[in-house]
Amino acid sequence: MVTTEHTGIEHRATFCRICEPLCGMIATVEDGRLVALRPDKDHPLSTGFACQKGIAFSEVVNDPDRVTTPLRRTADGFEPVSWDDAMSDIADRLDRVVRTHGPGAVGWYMGNPGAFSYAHVMAIMAFIKGIGPGTHFFTASSQDTNCRLMASQLLYGTPTSVPIPDLTRTDLLVMMGANPVVSHGSFLTAPRIKDRMHDIVKRGGRVVVIDPRKTETAAQFEWCGIVPDTDALLLLSLLQVMFAEGLAHTREIDTVADGSGWLRAQVAPFTPEVTQAHTGVGPDTVRDLARDLATTPRAAVYGRLGTCVGRYGTLTSYLIDVVNLVAGNLDKPGGSVIVGMGMPAQRLVNIGMGAALRRTYQRTRSRIGGFRAIIGSEPAALMAKEMTTPGQRQIRAMFVSAGNPVLSVPNGDELEDALDSTDLAVGLDFYLTETTAHCDYVLPVTTMYERDDFALVFQQFQATPFRQVTDAVIAPVGQARQEWEIIGELITRMAGQSRVFSGLTAAGKALRRFGVPFTPRMFADVVIRTGAGGDWFGLRRGGLSHRKLARDLPHGKVLSPHLATGTLKSAIAYLRGRIRLEHSDIATEIASLLRTDQPDSYPLRMIGMREARSENSWMHNSALLMRGDRGHHGLMNADDAAELQIADGSEVCVSSPHGSITVPVTLTKDIMPGVIAVPHGWGHKGTGGWRLANQAGGANVNRLTSSDPDDVESLAGMAWLTGVPVRVEPV
Repeated sequence: MVTTEHTGIEHRATFCRICEPLCGMIATVEDGRLVALRPDKDHPLSTGFACQKGIAFSEVVNDPDRVTTPLRRTADGFEPVSWDDAMSDIADRLDRVVRTHGPGAVGWYMGNPGAFSYAHVMAIMAFIKGIGPGTHFFTASSQDTNCRLMASQLLYGTPTSVPIPDLTRTDLLVMMGANPVVSHGSFLTAPRIKDRMHDIVKRGGRVVVIDPRKTETAAQFEWCGIVPDTDALLLLSLLQVMFAEGLAHTREIDTVADGSGWLRAQVAPFTPEVTQAHTGVGPDTVRDLARDLATTPRAAVYGRLGTCVGRYGTLTSYLIDVVNLVAGNLDKPGGSVIVGMGMPAQRLVNIGMGAALRRTYQRTRSRIGGFRAIIGSEPAALMAKEMTTPGQRQIRAMFVSAGNPVLSVPNGDELEDALDSTDLAVGLDFYLTETTAHCDYVLPVTTMYERDDFALVFQQFQATPFRQVTDAVIAPVGQARQEWEIIGELITRMAGQSRVFSGLTAAGKALRRFGVPFTPRMFADVVIRTGAGGDWFGLRRGGLSHRKLARDLPHGKVLSPHLATGTLKSAIAYLRGRIRLEHSDIATEIASLLRTDQPDSYPLRMIGMREARSENSWMHNSALLMRGDRGHHGLMNADDAAELQIADGSEVCVSSPHGSITVPVTLTKDIMPGVIAVPHGWGHKGTGGWRLANQAGGANVNRLTSSDPDDVESLAGMAWLTGVPVRVEPV
């Protein structure tokens, strides 16, 4: 949709891609320049809502500190360079690395925003596949989601089957380690999620938030405090109560799953009395919650980041689904539901994809630590060691797109040194960040409003089934290019001077002979047409296509008011179509739970926390978001602070076995005793080119976390970021 007020000013319907709600936006474009963003009142789901970050994004698009021309690092700093010179040198140096050391000497890291561009993801997959076997691939998922994916792979045979709560129909929602009032949801695409949760209460239901901190979400509903990194123990005790009191829906379990007897034996020792000493949650509270979950016809347990980034993230994610199953709430209206794309032969697709991903997991091991590959990726916590440890497959050429891992992976100082040691480091970004400042080249990329899009990754996490596409609302700023265009040119250049990528370029030539040069939009169109509501290339009258959505439905289209249930079998990739509860890896994790010790010299536990005006590390250069007394600070229990003689607002030194930072703290009663919360994404230090962010400073909390393989979660390779043992001292 384009409306014009007068010559030169247009209002274009689009949607935000900062975080998962994908809120509808109206972009005001004047003479080809994005001048304002406002919420789209006609969007059927977000209905006129957008957060501060979405509204402020025009400042990112027009930021004078933005990189808009290719930059080359010299001894005196960065200098502009032409695209042709940059790409020629990058292709030549990459070719030398591959010829000399093989494809295993190449690595790519994709940050969180990459998942919001279907073309970006597709291009990297083509690059990794084309370079050859052994190429290293890292993503931000090993800092936030891989445990959830691994749990799905164990239970359902594929990491892509992830249950979400049926928000519009549930009467009891239990949220663990999630703060959607601030984060707006994760693995759960639900615009206006706060309103959806209040709707639960309005219809007589409850929302219970289990978290070490009385978060912004917990403050609006029921808060149950818990000791950090003990969620698995609480879930085990919920299951113990359900089985012991005859509340488990055993007939339903045995209909869809194998291993219920094994599960019952595993949870038997974890009575609420046993787990209380570790979780801080009283036996009466545990029993009441177990009874409510098992007897409320429409109930769901949902866990997110806080449940994934501890020492037992895969086990915790596995147990969340198992609690939903045992309580009779999996694949039920108002319960926890796996959302498919609605494609034909969905089960066959899942079986094939699941088998391939399980083979990758079983056969592919990281060079450092021997970790198995989740969705083809390695633990990003070990990325620096993969660059600096000599031997076969040592990374010598590293690409980083849409990410700032120096501030987001454990031990960022180590990563800075590692990037400096490579033969080639290339950043694809629109800022000169703490990470790209160590790259040989920084290539300017488009923002989300300078590209077309379809939120492919998030289609199966939508609480209300929905489709929307968008065209670019403005042309690329300066010399910025889309990531897939940059990667495509690199592939073409490499194929012209070696056999690398020859298969990919041959396929592209074949398509061009038929007059249909491949673009990512072609793939998106196929997904839309063959999925739920699609037109099946004209066979289904009134169905959707990319063109129809863009031309006739610019605000998007709701496919159904509710999630489909009774479809569990189609989401399971095991040949028998049954959930697998019994796994030796899970048994090993359960057996080790009570053996975890807290070092005496580090008596407190550190957790992370989301901030409403931050998005990881990359939006601290917006004046609108940084207005007022905006800075980095932690939260600490007031009683703990009094014992240590720490005053409100004073600076403290937070130390772990791996490092230390200095940060001011705000004191509160709304956090569990023995816990300090410190936001991540800060620690801008002047090495990059974003001036306002550098002025804001702050501390890199991941200096307190470990990149040692022994401290990486064993099943999914996740970084350990919550419940980290720390010591706090006044400065």
